[in-house]
Amino acid sequence: MLQKNVRRGVVSQNYSIPAPTGGLNMRDSMDSMPADDALVMDNYLPLDSKVVLRKGYQKYVPLEGKVMSLIAYKMPTENRLLAFSSGNVYDVSSKQELITYEKNFNDNSWQACQFKNRLIMVNGVDTPQTYYIEDRQTHFEELSVIGTNLIPQKLVNVCVSKQRLFFVERGSLNAWYTSGVGEVQGTLTKFDLSTIFRDGGELMAIAAWTQDGGQGIDDLTVFITSEGEVAVYSGSNPNDATDWKLKGVYRMSRPIGYRCTLAYQGDIVIISEDGYIPLSKALPQERANSSLIAFSDKIRSLVLERTRNNKNKPGWQGIIYGRGGYAIFNVPTNQRYEQHVINTNTGAWCRFTNISALCWENFDDRLYFGGMDGVYLFDESYSDDGMPILGHVEQAYNNLGSDLLKRIQLLNPRTKSSTKFALVIYANMDFNSQDKAYAENIGYSGQSKWNQVKWSSLSAPSGTRWATLKGSIRSQWIAVSATGFKASIVFKTKTKGNLIEWYDTGVRYENGSGLY
Repeated sequence: MLQKNVRRGVVSQNYSIPAPTGGLNMRDSMDSMPADDALVMDNYLPLDSKVVLRKGYQKYVPLEGKVMSLIAYKMPTENRLLAFSSGNVYDVSSKQELITYEKNFNDNSWQACQFKNRLIMVNGVDTPQTYYIEDRQTHFEELSVIGTNLIPQKLVNVCVSKQRLFFVERGSLNAWYTSGVGEVQGTLTKFDLSTIFRDGGELMAIAAWTQDGGQGIDDLTVFITSEGEVAVYSGSNPNDATDWKLKGVYRMSRPIGYRCTLAYQGDIVIISEDGYIPLSKALPQERANSSLIAFSDKIRSLVLERTRNNKNKPGWQGIIYGRGGYAIFNVPTNQRYEQHVINTNTGAWCRFTNISALCWENFDDRLYFGGMDGVYLFDESYSDDGMPILGHVEQAYNNLGSDLLKRIQLLNPRTKSSTKFALVIYANMDFNSQDKAYAENIGYSGQSKWNQVKWSSLSAPSGTRWATLKGSIRSQWIAVSATGFKASIVFKTKTKGNLIEWYDTGVRYENGSGLY
């Protein structure tokens, strides 16, 4: 019998998928999402040309209770970091020399601003405080303020606008301001906003809107209520009708907490029930459109879920971390916390997990957070206080350049790392998600040694032994098996002692009508 000659061509195709530098996308449908976005992006930061595993944190100063406030005092030669816990205040500027101020405060959640080399601090329950250093002597004392029918203990928020201190009175629509320009205490004058706002509620925050990013004659003073009404004033003296002008009253979504504002690139970002919204975009809009113009638009479903279920919990705060190149929005969830993180250069989002942060503060170009039992230094070391960092990325679904059915045979993640690590990488096909377990890190820094445990002895070796030479990019094909039309690459690491960078992933697949 004659054998029929069959022409066999090359059926394997190669395709390269960039690492998801576009960041987390929880807005677009899975079928239309850009290729450089991600469905899940936990603890990996999207940068310009790669994604990197975030660094960890370590305990900086142990304290007995929850640290609900961290406040930095900044002077050219006298920087200080104050931690508020268990009714007392601790100077934690140096971990070797802890200074305790026994105050017996009733509330540890303080709002503060610095003005004329003084910290001005209020919490709506205790007497306002001031902290300053003068002639090398440290002063921590009650703020001396008086006013007609003023109860100083009810002052709950404070800011500086037009060289004046403005205060929020808890449970009212009253603002209070210093009578004279440049005064740090003394007589306060009430500014009743109840005739301006129509929806009631209470005043939550006051902010100086420096639209040009600096301080100038066009700067505005903004008053924000619990019902999402915003009054914008120009001028510098509320007691002078020729100088103080109402620009308008606007409606936006309701703000969350007294720490609901973040100054960002000449704008004010409001932490609200509809997301993180720039004031410049929100004011001309109606609330119905707020989520569409939110700073957090790309992750809005995540933010809306968190604000819906956790808006009354303490811990909401935004902070910019200049050294890291990103901004953090701290979010309380059920019995824990997470952080929504945006690359301030590219606008790409990700999420940090397993960081139980109650508050954040920048101090001496480093980032600290208050925890359940002390103060922690963030962006330090390659573990979370000795525990592994769990990195989890699921890329957008991709047809790999072909609309035909295909079978993925090999994956080649191009990574760079400081030490060896275990990598779990696989492909989800056609929107069917798998959840394969993490593989334990097998690097250095107190981990099991590279050859200490035989890989074949593991009952379920779902991870791939992965190593790079220092400074070089690792490129190696890994066998997988997945069939479908569209693929989402899943990249998971569980590491201590590793710095991991991910650049792209090569995919080799068989594409043709012969698949079955």
